[in-house]
Amino acid sequence: MSDRYFRLLERHQKLDEALRLATRRRWADPFEIARLKKLKLVVKDRLARLLSRRSATI
Repeated sequence: MSDRYFRLLERHQKLDEALRLATRRRWADPFEIARLKKLKLVVKDRLARLLSRRSATI
């Protein structure tokens, strides 16, 4: 896999961890949680697009 794929995967994992921490807080900020979820989804979509382009060229 490419370096870009691994960077996106690492970013997705960091966002996942930040989301878990944000939801565990006693006074969780719903706006922060929504922001993290949206960012995580954007990264997931980029990963899927990157994989679909790679599979189309094989």
